[in-house]
Amino acid sequence: MVLLRRVLGDTLRERRLDQRRTLRDVSTEAKVSLGYLSELERGQKEASSELLGSICEALGVQLSDVLREVSDTVALAEEMAGVLAPVGADKAETAEPAPAEPVPAGAVPAGAVQSGAVTNSVAMRGRPTLARSVGPAPRRSTREVVCAA
Repeated sequence: MVLLRRVLGDTLRERRLDQRRTLRDVSTEAKVSLGYLSELERGQKEASSELLGSICEALGVQLSDVLREVSDTVALAEEMAGVLAPVGADKAETAEPAPAEPVPAGAVPAGAVQSGAVTNSVAMRGRPTLARSVGPAPRRSTREVVCAA
């Protein structure tokens, strides 16, 4: 399942970091507390439309552009739902798993790499495996999809 607040937070953080701005700078300009903005970027809080508008104005971006990017990411995650699944989700009752073969390169789209909740997918034919992140995810230049397992 895709967490909208997580995708929105990642999008806002990416925009801020692309401008090489600090949380403090943006929070001051948007008139939002530093802690609250941090929680929004980490997907821990939901933002009102007024608050999103203020943050987007502080970042100098259109709210519609941010929402479009979030929408595109959510759509990609929905398309990937059949590809990415927790280990054992397809054969939870099977005692002995069948041997898995690696999926050929390019079979898992680049957008399948996750940020935060899921950072890596090791695709095995018939049994996708998700590796959990320990610590903050590295900054990536490609669009990322956030899914909650």
